[in-house]
Amino acid sequence: MIQIVDLHKSFGGKKVLDGLNLDIKRGETVVVIGQSGSGKSVLIKHIIGIIKPDKGEIFIDGTEICCLSEDESYNLRKRFGMLFQGAALFDSLTVGQNVAFGLERYGDLSDEKKEKTVRDSLAIVGLRGIEDLMPYELSGGMKKRVGLARAIAYGPEIILYDEPSTGIDPIRADAINDLIIQMKKEMGVTSVVITHDMVSAYKIADRIAMLYEGRIIEEGTPEEIEKTENEVVQQFIHGRAKGPIKEW
Repeated sequence: MIQIVDLHKSFGGKKVLDGLNLDIKRGETVVVIGQSGSGKSVLIKHIIGIIKPDKGEIFIDGTEICCLSEDESYNLRKRFGMLFQGAALFDSLTVGQNVAFGLERYGDLSDEKKEKTVRDSLAIVGLRGIEDLMPYELSGGMKKRVGLARAIAYGPEIILYDEPSTGIDPIRADAINDLIIQMKKEMGVTSVVITHDMVSAYKIADRIAMLYEGRIIEEGTPEEIEKTENEVVQQFIHGRAKGPIKEW
């Protein structure tokens, strides 16, 4: 469903992506792991089309997206949902208004239909009856769930998750992992997850891809990644200070 070919991107002379290649199948959950600052967030911003590459191509269902018109890019983004690292809720809007935000942009729905969709989306993530609460009244885990409800409200085919377990405790993080698995089973979505949390990666991934020095240096099932002989991957997944990856 998603094909990334020879992707290059630099910022201010610093090379972030350096010939990255990655294929993602329809209905698959691919977890991209790597150090902080390795370019994981830059990668998903390319996939959704909000950053243009210096070189390379990205195909969604065989359509090359890098040179689409504004209207074509807008229509493409309707196919995506995204859970941002900090949930990215609007503090001045209620939970219900936050979840409805994508519907306002992408759908011509009646108020009654919007309200039902908001209720249903919140119910899917286990948050019934909180439409009138404000974001400051929510825990970190609840904010993540509301962010996910917003991401799925308009029925996306692809969901991008930016560090979904960051900033919440292990129990709430595992609840988010379960929701990611649930979205795949119940909605058949294709998922791209970026994280450095190996507990989450092993639980949710069909495949894991390691991003290092601007490229995917290893990819495979969780079992294959765990057993790899690649020293860089082994150092990262076991969190070892000593190895080819330098601290600074």
